[in-house]
Amino acid sequence: MPASPGHPPRPERIGLAAALACYLYWGLLPIYFKLIYAAPAVEIIAHRILWSIPVLAGFLLLRDGKAFWRRLRLPWRTVLGLLMSGLLVVSNWLIFVWAVINGNVMSTSLGYFITPLVQFLLGFLVLHERMSRSKRLAVLIAASGTVYLGWFLGTPPWISLSLAVTFGLYGLVRKLLDVGPMVGLLWETLLMALPALAYMGWVARSGSLYLGTAGLQQDVLLLLAGLITIVPLIWFNVAARRLTLSTVGFFQYIAPTMTFLLSVFVYDEPFTRGHAVAFGCIWFALAMISVETWRKSRAARIPAP
Repeated sequence: MPASPGHPPRPERIGLAAALACYLYWGLLPIYFKLIYAAPAVEIIAHRILWSIPVLAGFLLLRDGKAFWRRLRLPWRTVLGLLMSGLLVVSNWLIFVWAVINGNVMSTSLGYFITPLVQFLLGFLVLHERMSRSKRLAVLIAASGTVYLGWFLGTPPWISLSLAVTFGLYGLVRKLLDVGPMVGLLWETLLMALPALAYMGWVARSGSLYLGTAGLQQDVLLLLAGLITIVPLIWFNVAARRLTLSTVGFFQYIAPTMTFLLSVFVYDEPFTRGHAVAFGCIWFALAMISVETWRKSRAARIPAP
């Protein structure tokens, strides 16, 4: 049945719903980690790695059937690349979780607003991608706001910068690897599983394992870490298959906006003049890039006379 006038076709509607759900979910993720703030950040990440494996493997087995095992076989060079990307994404997770449970939710929001600008810069410097004049100006404006925030606070915004750089580098490495996003993530978690198990064994032997010491609710929340990680990624993949990259790109600002609102209105974190200048510069820079992307996308859809 054809789509009714004024409404996008069904696959696009599914993609839009999946993208909205994904980024709203990521934007509200600090609430989950705040509920287990007493757990050590490293142990939370270890649970996130270990419990992601059965959830992700189960999903891929249902999706791919017998083809799952064939798709899981990768060249060693690709596996080594995934080891590097795995270290980067786990570092990003660790910084994010540590920041949230230590009252720095706003810093994570700033970091993920900066991330697209870091990705543009890495594409320009490493992949020699063309960067328009407006994108260069946008990166310069955002950098100026970040520098001002560091000067205002008396120290560079390390949490925000670390999040942006680790995720930007993660995206760069994954772009260079010929592997699907979900299969790649399964390999990354499998490669990180041994260090995670070693850590869990070490803290259990020393008597400082958080799991099993703080009640059933805390244990359930830790065991749900894998599901919490994988569900939005499934939605993201549904959106990515049904929408254009530029459309998905517009949704990516929902998550840090939600996180910003949580930090100010729920967790009462201070919003200083330095933060106002930094966020203002970054929002303006992202608006410049979004307008340029929208114009190019619109021009590409208009047929030539």
